[in-house]
Amino acid sequence: MVSRRENPVDLSELARAMQAPAKSVSGPVASGGKYKAGTTQKRMQSRSTKAGLQFPVGRVHRYLKRETLSTTRVGAKAAVYTAAVLEYLVAEVLELAGNAARDLKSKRISPRHLQLAIRGDDELDILVKATIAGGGVIPHIHKQLLEKGKKTAQP
Repeated sequence: MVSRRENPVDLSELARAMQAPAKSVSGPVASGGKYKAGTTQKRMQSRSTKAGLQFPVGRVHRYLKRETLSTTRVGAKAAVYTAAVLEYLVAEVLELAGNAARDLKSKRISPRHLQLAIRGDDELDILVKATIAGGGVIPHIHKQLLEKGKKTAQP
């Protein structure tokens, strides 16, 4: 025998309940405290999100404080600015290295592609003076070696 429910469940009501965000119990109750009744607590936002960056502003700030003198103070905006500059430089290098990888018909960026990207750009070449392990050398043939037979001996 088929049993029938005494209280049938309305499917539209169930769907609304599943889509509605869960009410947070954390925080003071409506009778007092910081927040008024009916308002929700603001969600925490990282400094990277506030600045619109991918690089971690908090970690950069911690490293800046750790590497400076103990008497030197580091402002909050210094970390945001430094993280933005680092993010820009990484994006620039990765874009050029991705172009080099695509030119060589490769789907992955290797140290060789990084080397070609950095040494191919004048400003990045001045900035990065490090040796890239596994990067190889830049192809270069001296111009006097290319000129064959143009100069003839004149008596």
